[in-house]
Amino acid sequence: MSYTLRPIAPQDADWITARHAALYARDEGFDGSFGDLVAQIVAGFLSSHDPSCERGWIAWQGETRLGSIFCVQEGPGVARLRLFLVEPEARGTGLAQHMLDTCLGFARGAGYRRIRLWTHESHRAAGRLYARNGFVLTASALARSFGQDVIEQDWERDL
Repeated sequence: MSYTLRPIAPQDADWITARHAALYARDEGFDGSFGDLVAQIVAGFLSSHDPSCERGWIAWQGETRLGSIFCVQEGPGVARLRLFLVEPEARGTGLAQHMLDTCLGFARGAGYRRIRLWTHESHRAAGRLYARNGFVLTASALARSFGQDVIEQDWERDL
């Protein structure tokens, strides 16, 4: 599979929100509040991110979007990986690893010493990807989010 990563542009916002909302509703049963959260995150990023230490990318195959990933500042020396999504037809192709490598490389280059992320236990393939790349599960808790009972997870690694 041939793909390219391009920096996020304002015209990507609706796609990021819609695809997160649709896939998480289909796969996890999440309600509309998840799409609302994604829209808030994307709008905040587009309106006020610092390009020297925060980036977002969209994976493309020709004119088709295949995924998204963001690296944002959480605190001094600490980055947060956000909105990591790979379309179902692109899973298992190496795209997710390429996107993660790009994000981690950017975070290192921006001077971050650590990177964190938040996910759910049900995303087992993502958890395996994180573990293979040196992330450690640091917290796991039952929660009620987006209309579902979930097990939230926090992962992190040194850069």
